[in-house]
Amino acid sequence: MSFGCELNEQNKTFVFKVSDEDKSEHQLALRTVCLGDKAKDEFHIVEIVPQEVEGSDAQPVPIATLKPSILPMATMVGIELTPPITFRLKAGSGPVFISGQHIALEEDYSWVEEEGEEEEEQEEEEDEDPESPPKAVKRPAASKKAGQAKKKKLDKDEPEEESSDEDSQAKKGKGAGRGRKPAKK
Repeated sequence: MSFGCELNEQNKTFVFKVSDEDKSEHQLALRTVCLGDKAKDEFHIVEIVPQEVEGSDAQPVPIATLKPSILPMATMVGIELTPPITFRLKAGSGPVFISGQHIALEEDYSWVEEEGEEEEEQEEEEDEDPESPPKAVKRPAASKKAGQAKKKKLDKDEPEEESSDEDSQAKKGKGAGRGRKPAKK
């Protein structure tokens, strides 16, 4: 599914989260961070705020620093995050648009079912009686009329071919007794 959110002066943070009821594993693959057409010509810094965990000294991670006259858009490659994710506009007034793809990974138990089906198929094949292989079907012989017509045509062409073979060998210089001379040393 496509994902998108807007950060601006009124909404400096956005939290991407999924319901706890869903048993699928979720990821958010970021694609772009871009400025809106009404963004002021100032630096806009977008960062990811890590989850608050006891004993953790994790700092926010900036993912894009944008300015309309220099860099109005940043393409994100290889940034895949697991929810919940908090985006924050650290500097600038926006609007800044974040887009990506929400991916829900479902458990795949089909391989378990396929193994069971394969075992059943193998048992069925073993139980079946072996069948004899199909017999080869012979082609009918060519009719005599077609064979005689071909033979007559060949008889007419033979004398011309013999003389043309002799002529071509003489023209090419491939007569008997001609060979390469050994190279001088």
